[in-house]
Amino acid sequence: MADRDGTERDTLERVAEGLEVLNDHRFVRMHDTWWKPLWFQFLRGLAFGLGSAIGATLLVSMLVWWLSQIEFIPILGGWATEIIDQIETVMPEDGR
Repeated sequence: MADRDGTERDTLERVAEGLEVLNDHRFVRMHDTWWKPLWFQFLRGLAFGLGSAIGATLLVSMLVWWLSQIEFIPILGGWATEIIDQIETVMPEDGR
């Protein structure tokens, strides 16, 4: 019986050490309050939204520019020219 108590004590000590390691982990420390994950997800959403908006703006502007260069195809060239003319009429002369 004494040998069994020793192995149980060793097992409990290993479990306690494992719990200490887990409690010191960054994930557990970050989620100790619900404000930290909420703030993290908020910032993550802002970054995703901003990146999506900038990426879509660049992609569409490059596509419109590329289509405006294709004037030898009558349908696409005229369509792209109309889009560029509409964009230029909406934007003020000083570019702001």
